[in-house]
Amino acid sequence: MNVAEFSIARRFAAVATLHASPPLSDIMDPDASVFLDLGFTRLSMPSVLQAIDARDRNAPFAYVVTPNVDHVVRLQRRRPDLWPVYRSAWATLCDSRIIALLARKMGVVLPVIPGSDLTQQIFENIVRLDDRVAIVGGNAAMIDLLAKAYGLRNVHHYDPPMGFIDQPVEVAKTVQFIVDTRARYIFLAVGSPQQEIVAHRVKQTGAACGIGFCVGASLDFLTGGQKRAPRFMQLLAMEWLYRLLSNPARMWRRYLCDGPDIFVIARDWKRDVRR
Repeated sequence: MNVAEFSIARRFAAVATLHASPPLSDIMDPDASVFLDLGFTRLSMPSVLQAIDARDRNAPFAYVVTPNVDHVVRLQRRRPDLWPVYRSAWATLCDSRIIALLARKMGVVLPVIPGSDLTQQIFENIVRLDDRVAIVGGNAAMIDLLAKAYGLRNVHHYDPPMGFIDQPVEVAKTVQFIVDTRARYIFLAVGSPQQEIVAHRVKQTGAACGIGFCVGASLDFLTGGQKRAPRFMQLLAMEWLYRLLSNPARMWRRYLCDGPDIFVIARDWKRDVRR
């Protein structure tokens, strides 16, 4: 961690709304790169996959988050209550090339590991045929396609009702499903921040095992329900434009109104670091 990172770490550690970080034993990469008040895991994709594969199947539940521009703007502007959710993650992987580019301009190196790429790699290279897998979200047809595509024999599925995150009873049912299933790999596909909140609640129970992945639409991409941007658009940090053009009614506010705030947030962060 360089001087600038250390300074900002001291600053946000003092903020009353932020809870204490988990023990280093609960973090994949304790030597994280701090940027925009998040401690990003600095490991490459192969190293991340190796760490996931090496983790004991009966180890206490831990989870992986993949912040992108939308997540950071939400944290910084509207939902400070979610800071403990992200701070308690086992790994925080940069899902955004835009965030990585902003970080690079400030001397912070962030490997880009898109959540959808990570999810695909996990199914292709980590999950074994008989591993117990739990999936929260999605429909039965999608789960069936996924299981057949990867030859999975031990898949457990639960789809909470729409708006469940605002219903304590439904949240409790979702958490209990994960606790009771005792899966080695848990994929939370109910959108952000619902999936991150559920992962945090599961960890708080102290009764679950396995690794949770907050995957958003990644399973839809794997099963053909949605299409990702062409590779060249991904590499040019233009995947957001593809998603906007594909579904403007749903995405216009995220990408045209909220998203640009990331540049102001980065500017302010840089200014605070230099003080």
